[in-house]
Amino acid sequence: MSTLNQGDQTIDRRSLFKVGGIGIAAAFAPNVLTSQHAEAAAISNKLWIPPKISGKTFNLKLANGTKQIAKGALTKTYGYNGTGFWGPSLFMNKGDEVTLNVTNGLSESTTTHWHGMHLPAEMDGGPMQEILAGKTWSPKFKVMNNAATFWYHPHMHKTTQKQLALGAGGFIFVRDSIESALALPRTYGIDDIPLALGSRTLSSSNQIGTTTIYGDTMLTNGVANAQVDLPAQYVRLRLLNIESERAYNLGISDGRKFYVISTDGGLVDKPIPVKKLLMVPGERYEILVDLSNDKIGSTISLRAFNKGLTFGYGGSEPAKSGDFGSLLNNVDFDVLKIKVTKPISTGISSLPALLTKNVFPVKSQASKARAIAITDNGPGTPFTFDGKSYSMDYINQHVKLGATETWTITNDRVFGHSFHIHDVQFKIISRSTGPIPAHENGWKDTFSIQPSEKVTFIAKFEDYASSEWAFMYHCHMANHEDGGLMGQFLVEK
Repeated sequence: MSTLNQGDQTIDRRSLFKVGGIGIAAAFAPNVLTSQHAEAAAISNKLWIPPKISGKTFNLKLANGTKQIAKGALTKTYGYNGTGFWGPSLFMNKGDEVTLNVTNGLSESTTTHWHGMHLPAEMDGGPMQEILAGKTWSPKFKVMNNAATFWYHPHMHKTTQKQLALGAGGFIFVRDSIESALALPRTYGIDDIPLALGSRTLSSSNQIGTTTIYGDTMLTNGVANAQVDLPAQYVRLRLLNIESERAYNLGISDGRKFYVISTDGGLVDKPIPVKKLLMVPGERYEILVDLSNDKIGSTISLRAFNKGLTFGYGGSEPAKSGDFGSLLNNVDFDVLKIKVTKPISTGISSLPALLTKNVFPVKSQASKARAIAITDNGPGTPFTFDGKSYSMDYINQHVKLGATETWTITNDRVFGHSFHIHDVQFKIISRSTGPIPAHENGWKDTFSIQPSEKVTFIAKFEDYASSEWAFMYHCHMANHEDGGLMGQFLVEK
């Protein structure tokens, strides 16, 4: 929702800026700031690297778990394969036929969605592919994606936020011949590091708030105040935003340049130098950071430069408590401390000049232009698409198999969103607010859309059609998604 509801008062999210920089929300719903946050941030903890599973058959079981996030009681969590928070990283090869056996060990229904993957709708793991408690779902599909970082996570309508907040998710890494031929860091856990970024709020008994929009404690791969040892050479960080709403404006603590080499759906043509990288929930980027000139034993940080973040991005609100408040709101904070160690023998010491040659569809190839608006019915009401809240029985869009289309998403609401579409990777071709940032010039499946903005992308809907099974498009802010900001489309012959 775009507002707070406190008793008989309805408070627009914009009013958070109107009372002494703290916000009306804090006055109505103050939080008691527990010692857990301070203790979690007091010492550095070793970054946990998810275990690796390779092959053509993957067995996953989602179940209750526990994790020592802060001093004191264990935190109750969800995780795959007994990992506690999060799950194994799945390594797949383009062209392989894979089977994923997903067992639901929870006492509630779930789904498992293969975010970013191009596959038949009945294998997609959206709200329609419900896995009942105690049951196993076994989708099979051919890996058709280019090499990139994808992920899997629950997509159960109305409980996605809860299940994600408790830690259910994991990485998928696709490899192909183009990426494999490049001189890139790819020693998993050594110079090729997966980073799932998501803050959480802990109660006085160390339990995760499953309806909290913004957390007070930064967790990286489920670890508070995480630190990793990385060799003095080029290192590869695979970044994923797993927040409910918070955006991250990422950079290196000393202001050095780093290089985007991959967007959501694959390699960019050549490394893109940046000093800041803004990510909304569901987005992924792969970056290269040059540590070759750093002194052994020295430290730097990957940092969220979120102080002064433009209103409309999650976490830009100044409130430190209340429904839209957090200790991490509108401040800079570290997401990972990096200690530089000696180089490894297989380390990469130079930056590739070229990575791939992408061929994107162009506007002249589009047979249809669609316009979709983010809407609501006034303060206190859920966000919707075109005035229609999500219904499993309603198909919002019908797409012809093989069609190339442009979709224009309009957001004239009070707050920003994270738009995601299933099945296809697309190319952003225009933003009404200005030029497309250089780092967005690649294959995407998720993007930020801010207040008073229109974003147009182009995509080709190929390979898979069904008159029964629909794909989803939705906001990847999990609370907005659960509230009904989702639509369905059929790809039909």
